[in-house]
Amino acid sequence: MALLPSHTGLAQSDTRRTGGSVAQPGSPLDQYLKAREQQQMQPAVAAPLPFDVRTFEDMARQIVAGQRVPGLAVAIVQNGRVLLARGYGVTDTAHPQPVDAHTVFRLASLSKTFAGTLGGMLVEEGALDLQQPVVRYVPDFRLRSADATSRLSVANLLSHSVGLPRTAFDRDIQANASYYSVRAKLASAPLSCAPGECYSYQNVAFSVFGDVVHGATGRVFDDHIQRRIFKPLGMNDASLGLEGITRSPRWAKPHIRAGSGWRSLIPKPTYYRLGPAAGVNASATDMAQYLLAQTGHRPDVISPQLLNTIRISRIDTPSEMRAAGWRRERLYSAGYGMGWRIYNYAGQPMYFHGGAVQGYRAAMAVLPRQDLGVAILWNGESGLPSGLLPTILDSAIGLPQTAWLKLDGLPGSEAFENISESINTSGSP
Repeated sequence: MALLPSHTGLAQSDTRRTGGSVAQPGSPLDQYLKAREQQQMQPAVAAPLPFDVRTFEDMARQIVAGQRVPGLAVAIVQNGRVLLARGYGVTDTAHPQPVDAHTVFRLASLSKTFAGTLGGMLVEEGALDLQQPVVRYVPDFRLRSADATSRLSVANLLSHSVGLPRTAFDRDIQANASYYSVRAKLASAPLSCAPGECYSYQNVAFSVFGDVVHGATGRVFDDHIQRRIFKPLGMNDASLGLEGITRSPRWAKPHIRAGSGWRSLIPKPTYYRLGPAAGVNASATDMAQYLLAQTGHRPDVISPQLLNTIRISRIDTPSEMRAAGWRRERLYSAGYGMGWRIYNYAGQPMYFHGGAVQGYRAAMAVLPRQDLGVAILWNGESGLPSGLLPTILDSAIGLPQTAWLKLDGLPGSEAFENISESINTSGSP
C-alpha cells in the first residue's frame, strides 16, 4: 500500500534527461547543470539518527535463521561513522563457515558504480572527456551505423544510453563467449534509437568503458580500480574477477534453491569478463569504507565535484517507477547518471544500484541529505533481503513503518524477486 502521494516537492527537473549528449558551453543546459552542481556542492545537513541499528541486525539474523538466504552482510554509515559492518549466516551450506565483516561477496552490477567513480576521477584530472566520442579513445569500436558510431559518447556508455536493445549479447556471455568476440558483434546489432536518445540497460556495451580507460590512460581498468579506489580507501578485502574472489581467505559461495534448502555453486567466469559491469568483489568492511567516500567523507579520494559529476542524471528511466516492491511505492522520478541510478525516493534524493548474478544479490543506496549509506550483500537467489534496504531508508527519513520484509510467516519475497535490472543467469535481468 502506498503511504505517500505520487509526487513530491523535489523538482522534476532534478532527473530530467540530457541524453548523455554534449552541453555546449554557455547554453541553457550548460548553465542549468553548473547551477545545479553548485547547489549540490553545499554541505549536507544530516538529520539526527532516528533508528537503532540493532533493529536491523535483528532483521538480518531472522533472514538467515529462517534460511531465507544462506549468508548476508550489511554495512551502514552515517555522519562519517561506520554504524554497522557485519555478517550473518554461512558462507557455504555444504561446508559452513560463519559470514563475518571480512567475508567477500560478489557485487555483480554494483561494480558499475566503481566504473562511474573512476570515470569521474579521470575527468577531474583531465585524462577523459565524457563528451568526446568513444572512438577517440577506442578507434576500432563500431556500432551498426557510422553516424551512431561517431555520436556515441563516453557519457552514453556509462548511462546506458547507447541505443542498443536491452542487455545486448548477454546470452553470448552466458554461453562462455569472450568479451572481445561479443564486443565485435555490437557493430552489427540493430539500434533502437540514436545514442543519447533512449535508456536501455547494458552489460557488454557498458564494459567498453574498460577499453576507453585503457585508450585514455595506457593502463588497464583493473589497475586503476585497485590503485585509485581499493588501496586509498583501505578496501583490503576487495578484489576483481573470479581469481580475486577465490583466493580470498573467506568468501561467500553462490547458492540456488534446492528443495526447501540451498545448494552452493561453483562460480562461473562468464560475467567476470565484463569487469566494469560486474567484476568487483568486496566485504561489508570494504563497503563501509566505500560508502564513507560516496557520502563525501573521503574528499582526498572522491571529491565533492567528482560526486556531482557522477550524480547528474543523464537519461530518464521511468520504467523504474513501475517496478515491483519499494520502487513502485517510493520513487517519484528515476534516472541514470554515471554508473549510479538517480532517484527521488519519497521526496529525498537517493543514489542506488542493485546487482544480481549466479547465486549472488546486492543492493546499495546513499541518501545525501541524511548523510547515510547502506549496502546489503547476500549469497542466495532470493529477493527477500532487498526489503531490508527500504526498511532502513524509511526509518532514516522518518516515514511510517511499512512491511517491506515479511519475516513472521511464509517467504514474502515475491515483491522483491525482480529487484535489479542487472545481470543474472537467465538472460532476463
